[in-house]
Amino acid sequence: MPHTASAWKRLRKAEKRRRQNRLAAKKIKTQRKEVTTALAGTDAAKVVTEVKNTQVMLDRMAAKGYIHKNKAARLKSRLVKRQRAAASKPAAQ
Repeated sequence: MPHTASAWKRLRKAEKRRRQNRLAAKKIKTQRKEVTTALAGTDAAKVVTEVKNTQVMLDRMAAKGYIHKNKAARLKSRLVKRQRAAASKPAAQ
């Protein structure tokens, strides 16, 4: 356990940041799962809105520093690639 006041403060700050980072990671994971389920479905409008919401959320997380901007760009790129692949598939087989 910390002994000095500054060490206690560092401990408090680290715990607060850990909670915020875990919450941000959970939000990203949940939103990406929503897009995956939308891509598995048949509603094209829902896919478009979910992809857009995910892109906005990833940009916001990168701007706030929860994830790196290049990671956000990579995830968005892969997301759009999956969206285009799903759109190019024939609807009924």
